[in-house]
Amino acid sequence: MDADTKNAANAASGADATDAYGIPIIPDPSDSAQRKRQAIIDAAVAEFLAEGYSAASMDTITSRSGVSKATIYKHFGNKERLFLAVIAGILPKTYAHLESCNADLARAADLRAALIGLTGDFATVLLRPDIMSLRRLVIGEIDRFPQLGRLWYQVTYDMNNGPLTEAITELDGLGRLNVPDPELAAQQLIASTVGILQLVRTFSPDSEIDRAELGRVVASGVDLFLARYAVPPTS
Repeated sequence: MDADTKNAANAASGADATDAYGIPIIPDPSDSAQRKRQAIIDAAVAEFLAEGYSAASMDTITSRSGVSKATIYKHFGNKERLFLAVIAGILPKTYAHLESCNADLARAADLRAALIGLTGDFATVLLRPDIMSLRRLVIGEIDRFPQLGRLWYQVTYDMNNGPLTEAITELDGLGRLNVPDPELAAQQLIASTVGILQLVRTFSPDSEIDRAELGRVVASGVDLFLARYAVPPTS
């Protein structure tokens, strides 16, 4: 057994706990080790996004982080646990600042404008190159690491689809929408606005989607949604 394998085995032997999704539970480091931990994470994210899981080099991560390979193994156990921990750790951050976007949707005076603003902001965030690279990485590794797919789905629901479903339910209660299935309606709204643009950029990374095109697609998707669910105003 070579030194790297022995280090990995020793580190993993007492630290193989995972959460409900199968993501490794990595204990928080001491204050003195926090800087090293962050350097490892930053280097690992850059390497995994650039090379994917299989081609990613632990030697490169070691070099980029400025931390010894033994220290990396001490913190994370092995390459697989490092990959799962760092990618799972950044998934929620892709949605974090969108959590409150749905809060006032039900009270918007101009519902169409509010929906266009919401889904347009969402599309702008998710079409960012760094997030699209992360999306392609998870899709490419989902057969090997299905837990990442499950986690991404749950994060999406908790931070976006769930609040949107609640807002649509409230709009239905107020008589502004007629929505038999709010959860399905939220999925349809996202699919017809953000989903179209996201699909293009996922499989055609070099395609250009300017603000005008983004606005056209989003407005058309919102109009489709309202054509199905909006309650016509009474005269």
